[in-house]
Amino acid sequence: MIIGRYLIREITAPFVRVLLILIVLFATYSTADLLSDAASGLLSASSIAELVGLKLLISLEVLIPIALYIAVVLALGRMNGDSEVTAMLALTIPPWKIFGSIVNVSVMLALAVGVLSFFGRPWAYARLHEMAGYAAVTLHTDAMEPDTFYVGQHGQRVIFFARRDSPGAPAQDVFVQIRHEDYTQIISARLANPLQGGWQSGVSQVHLLDAHVYDIARDGKTTDQVVDAGDLILNPNTDRGPGADYSAVATPSRKLLGSTGPADIAELQWRLSTPVSTILLGLLGIPMSVSRPRQSRYARFGTAILAYFAYYLLFTSARTWVQHGVVPSVPGIWWVPGLLALFLLSTLVKPLIALMHGPRPA
Repeated sequence: MIIGRYLIREITAPFVRVLLILIVLFATYSTADLLSDAASGLLSASSIAELVGLKLLISLEVLIPIALYIAVVLALGRMNGDSEVTAMLALTIPPWKIFGSIVNVSVMLALAVGVLSFFGRPWAYARLHEMAGYAAVTLHTDAMEPDTFYVGQHGQRVIFFARRDSPGAPAQDVFVQIRHEDYTQIISARLANPLQGGWQSGVSQVHLLDAHVYDIARDGKTTDQVVDAGDLILNPNTDRGPGADYSAVATPSRKLLGSTGPADIAELQWRLSTPVSTILLGLLGIPMSVSRPRQSRYARFGTAILAYFAYYLLFTSARTWVQHGVVPSVPGIWWVPGLLALFLLSTLVKPLIALMHGPRPA
């Protein structure tokens, strides 16, 4: 039991460090990608944290397996380099004890990945689609910059103004075009002031001074209208966006079970296969950690990373092939983890023999 706990601790310690590093890198990249939308008024600053959190939740089903894989490679590589494995074998500790500790950690993490993939993934994607639909019909006017055309709502809304002293300051020489169902509305104004407190109530309102409103009919029959107003309150956002299209990634897992659509089948198989991949990648770290005497403990780290990227690329490609009907639902994407399982069966005997007999001769 002492040896088992020690082995688990040697794996979990680098696993936590690697996972935290991957989370920080992913969160930093996602935040930088969203900052441009926030700066252009397409996304509120308060939404960035939620969007990054949702994307991070989705990515954990990929980050956890690779963190486990790297942790096993690092832990066993260090133990081999420090001759700890040789000392354990000299104390008649059976090789399956080391093998079993890795399996235990892999199974526990596979259960967590399964919950994330089966339940957290569709919920996070559904929330992302909901926020994307809201962003399509809302615009943060106080963050807009001059001399820029802001196009939203699938081209139904265009906003432009010539000058502004600072963010939140009144905009000058404003132009707004809003396409309604049967007419196009064009608004020009000398000044525009975003009203404070509008976002708390879910409405973005703008106070226009010296405004001119033109309602232009598109059917060619209705009379056009022109209105001049000294003061005008405008909400450049529609009440709701267009209906969201169906998405397999945002569909609850229970609804995918009886579906025959290729996209649904690929998505369901992906969710079911991520725990399997977690276990297989944990075991793949065993042969990837075996090195020759006097060889650096990290000598095979580069090869291990290449092996992971090859597996992940093939795995995601298989999902795409099933989505587009190139590969049928049977074997679906299962042939990729199947190949990895066959590789492990053919290679695990070799490192186990190496564990039993110590380092191989140069």
